[in-house]
Amino acid sequence: MTDIKRLGLGCMGMNLSNRERSIETIHYALEHGITLFNTGEFYGGGESEMVLREALAGVPRDSYFLSVKFGVLPKPGGGIYGLDVKPWNVKAHLAYSLHRLGLDYVDLYEPARMDESIPVEEIIGAVKECVDAGYVRNIGLTQLTPENLERAAKVHPIHTVELAYSLANRSIESNGILEVARKNNMNILAFSVLQHGMLTDTSAESAAGRPGMPQEAKEAILSGIRAIANEKNTTIENLLQAYVYAKNPDMSVLIGTTRKEHLQDSIDALSVALSAEDIKRMEEV
Repeated sequence: MTDIKRLGLGCMGMNLSNRERSIETIHYALEHGITLFNTGEFYGGGESEMVLREALAGVPRDSYFLSVKFGVLPKPGGGIYGLDVKPWNVKAHLAYSLHRLGLDYVDLYEPARMDESIPVEEIIGAVKECVDAGYVRNIGLTQLTPENLERAAKVHPIHTVELAYSLANRSIESNGILEVARKNNMNILAFSVLQHGMLTDTSAESAAGRPGMPQEAKEAILSGIRAIANEKNTTIENLLQAYVYAKNPDMSVLIGTTRKEHLQDSIDALSVALSAEDIKRMEEV
């Protein structure tokens, strides 16, 4: 039996231009037992939150878990130009998100990055004030060092830590952050498990020019991974997702999509079984 709770839906790509499709995907997720929805105040300039508001209208509040990031400063023409996680401004960021979401509280609130000029204790202390006031239920963190994660946990329990992790990027296995998370009983949520499509068949052209990934090398890697996927009667994408589950049984995975078909693919990946030998072969490739 698959554990659907190990899969969350990332809503970064959801905006008013794909509103109907995104809402359909959110409803599809709920119908299939997915309850974690991950967004950010800066996703689509706030439009992701607006889409979620419409999609979740009428859905019992205790039947889903909503995670919101804050602090990234977007430019009018696209891209980002800075970061604002100043303790004084945390409540304002939250107020705007609650308004767009039409909610009284969020389940998880987290700074999108750490500002190294501000002690992590002050940032987490400001979010803790929102917890104490009832507007936030849990605190999360992402994009930070093991040392800052350790310091943050001394201010308030950290519910979830989001970490970039994939077959092609296993740096968290050696930098100490997994040990800190596990020692403090944090939930571990992996994102970018497809490494931005770098090791998928659908990204051959876009990935060919990546530094350190010449097309010849990419094709050699894909050939080896594809052979294992064929043995498992699955796709490369599903195999890469299954790798994360098999290598780290305590991890959940965040998949960002606006299409229910792609979400179903990720649901199917929960059923792909990999042995220790399969994991070793993939890593050797």
